[in-house]
Amino acid sequence: MSRTAIVTLTLLCLLLAGTAIASVGLGAVTISPSRILMVLRAALTRDPALDAAHDGLILLDIRIPRTLLGFLVGAALAMSGALLQGLFRNPLADPGLIGVSAGAALAAAAAIVLGDRWIPGLLDGPWAVVVLPLAAFGGGLAATSILYGLATRDGRTSVALLLLAGVALGALAGAATGLLVYLSDDRQLRDLTFWSLGSLGGATWGKVATAAMLILPVLVIVPFLARSLNALALGEADAYYLGVPVQRTKRIMIGLVALAVGSSVALAGPIAFIGIVVPHLLRLTAGADHRIVLPASALLGGSLLVGADILARTLAAPAEVPIGILTAAIGAPFFLWLLLTRAQDIGA
Repeated sequence: MSRTAIVTLTLLCLLLAGTAIASVGLGAVTISPSRILMVLRAALTRDPALDAAHDGLILLDIRIPRTLLGFLVGAALAMSGALLQGLFRNPLADPGLIGVSAGAALAAAAAIVLGDRWIPGLLDGPWAVVVLPLAAFGGGLAATSILYGLATRDGRTSVALLLLAGVALGALAGAATGLLVYLSDDRQLRDLTFWSLGSLGGATWGKVATAAMLILPVLVIVPFLARSLNALALGEADAYYLGVPVQRTKRIMIGLVALAVGSSVALAGPIAFIGIVVPHLLRLTAGADHRIVLPASALLGGSLLVGADILARTLAAPAEVPIGILTAAIGAPFFLWLLLTRAQDIGA
């Protein structure tokens, strides 16, 4: 590993550690780092006094699960964006732009609106924690499979056609989601509205366990695809002659993106622009080598979403700003800047 990679990953690890400490300490109730250590020590030793400690309950039941979920979701979205940008050789490739997020959101909305009608108590029983992630994964996988089928001819996948079809499919999924909103009752409409804005406010240890089960395997597997992505950057023909099974690699990558994005959308709602901002920032600062970009995207994406969640909890305390609003406010200007500065590359 090069010196640049070591320095970059070390700095990002330190950033993540600092952001995590700030996340568990800041909020409507401020908890000092020394008190955090005392609570964690008491939890490890199973000190009975911890059960009556107010800040201990805040840390263990609310903030630590929320921080862990924020890291997993942010890492999944950022790494998925880096994977898609490398696969399609296009800086605009993003799970939201090619319809993956829209397909996942449609399936999750269908589970919220239709789940109780088909199976009463489905979202209130013991399976409630996994129903939305599985539904969203199925929706994201269905969307990517349809896109892949539309864009593939004679064993070759057209990147331009895939991006255009993704925009159309995203619009279609958005229309279907709007229909479900129209058909929902008051409770479902409230759930859909707050969920669609994006939030980590409902984080629990059960959701963290579900996220870890679905997202961690993706975070572990994807960096092993870095050499294939570096070869694909030269073109599919060159990658094939370098020994990369191009079509199989594409299918694996798209499946991993569907799993990561679908799980993230289900657990935290649609959160925009993490997948396009983070990989591009890293390519500007650390180069285009995916052996650095992929793990660094996970670290920076997790840090960015945890940091945005800190702002969401503190800007209007004790109220909470939906985190999707904050990421859109940060990401949209960056996206416009990217369009203006990279117009020639994007057009190519």
